[in-house]
Amino acid sequence: MSPIGPSLDLPRLRRAIERHWDHSILERLQAYVRIPNRSPAFDPGWQASGHMERAVQLIAEWCRAQPIPGMQVAVHRLPGLTPVLLVEVPGERSETVLLYGHLDKQPEFSGWGPGLAPWEPVLRDGKLYGRGAADDGYAAFCALAALAALQAQGVALPRCVLLVEASEESGSIHLPAHLAALAERVGTPSLVVCLDAECGNYDQLWCTTSLRGHLGATLRVRVLTEGVHSGLATGIAPTPFRILEQLLARIENPVTGDLTLEELQVPVPKDRFAEIAAAARVLGERVAGKVPLAPGVQALSDSPLELLINGTWHPTLAVTGAEGLPPIGSAGNVLLPQIALKLSVRLPPTCDPGAAAEALSAALTRDPPYDAEVHLEMEPPTAGWNAPPFTPHLAESVQRASRQIFGRDAVYVGCGGTIPFMALLGERFPASEFLATGVLGPQSNAHGPNEFLDIEYAKQLTACIALVLADRASRPMSSDPPPPR
Repeated sequence: MSPIGPSLDLPRLRRAIERHWDHSILERLQAYVRIPNRSPAFDPGWQASGHMERAVQLIAEWCRAQPIPGMQVAVHRLPGLTPVLLVEVPGERSETVLLYGHLDKQPEFSGWGPGLAPWEPVLRDGKLYGRGAADDGYAAFCALAALAALQAQGVALPRCVLLVEASEESGSIHLPAHLAALAERVGTPSLVVCLDAECGNYDQLWCTTSLRGHLGATLRVRVLTEGVHSGLATGIAPTPFRILEQLLARIENPVTGDLTLEELQVPVPKDRFAEIAAAARVLGERVAGKVPLAPGVQALSDSPLELLINGTWHPTLAVTGAEGLPPIGSAGNVLLPQIALKLSVRLPPTCDPGAAAEALSAALTRDPPYDAEVHLEMEPPTAGWNAPPFTPHLAESVQRASRQIFGRDAVYVGCGGTIPFMALLGERFPASEFLATGVLGPQSNAHGPNEFLDIEYAKQLTACIALVLADRASRPMSSDPPPPR
């Protein structure tokens, strides 16, 4: 494949992107971090608080100020739903590229380091700390900075549509309605670029090829009508904690952590196994190193390959919350009447989420020990996603972009998290290609304390996206998809 069109000056492109980040984007991203616009699942009063509206307007105003001829910026609204920011950039080619990001945020979480806080941006050692900068506030800025740098050189482009939603951290619950309403304006993209994924290191371009699905549930066990002195009741009444242990052992091996339900198991496809093996060779011990293990704590395996498979294609269970357990400082000698646990089950990318949910519910609620009261409240399951194969053109374009910007090959691997948008768009646009990438690298800690955006990597990723978009318009016209509806 020949180099990107001769009219593209790569050093000039990189300088333009560097200036854009340094003199425009970083200041706006810091302002964005200060807005506590929690996703609607974590802030039922999001409309009244106005934080989401502030965040949408901040990014929309920045978009409108960008020097991109013909660009249209709109905030799409539907009653009772979080808004969507839609940016349309006309191109010289008939095909459409859809670029995706989100601007809603996870809650604060605890444990932020000295001098750091979720809603106060801090620039330190080339990183921007604060909730939401990396997940996923940077996306809109990255996309338009790439387009502006290309247009400044007169590079031909496909039609580009940037869609930034505001309910992703709640499972993209409001996105389907917006997509239905915006179907004609979005069109049928030949390529979807998702800017909300991970990177295994900050040394090369990473492409996410699969995502796990998700089952969220609350498991409640009640054994007493009220708390009772533990000296009087233990040995007579069962404890809710022990019953919860028995129930969880029905679905998870308590020693290995393996989930045992047949409905949650799928084989790893051969092409994905090969990608994982290649990524394991690149990362080595850094696979375990990306997790902040406490001193002396060992990972589940010494094998980077096994750890990557575990984290991208195997089902897993995490208990993420509890009710009924008083803080230690106020915990008297009382046999507790009831305990509830919040469960987070990650599903393999190709697992049937409906069948998995039914199997989980049956296993946890049938024949409860001691006839205790057991209730399982299931959230709507979210499907995983397995990307369609790259066409040779896209594969070569991605590889060349990584080599030109980083001097290293791109790496392909799955992600252990869930991006509902990808499965939704994969179903809606089955003929589209998908490039999922992002800035969530080692220790960036999205959803947790000390979330940060690695600024230099964000600039380099912006340049890679620009090169892929420039390549898109260089394809022979015969390979163009049908024009948008």
